[in-house]
Amino acid sequence: MTLAEIKNAVETLSPGELAELASFIRELENAAWDEQIDADFAEEGRLRRVLEEVRENIRTLRLEELP
Repeated sequence: MTLAEIKNAVETLSPGELAELASFIRELENAAWDEQIDADFAEEGRLRRVLEEVRENIRTLRLEELP
């Protein structure tokens, strides 16, 4: 199925079905975002160094940990 076909099909949805589809898509986007965050802060992730720097600053009292 092409994107154009999907768009055409979406236009035929009832308001309730459209809301359900929007919720489903948000869940997919949120899951993808969570996976990206996990990957970025993983042991070899691109933001791991920043995380370690923040932890060190908290440990040495240069930053306060948020409640």
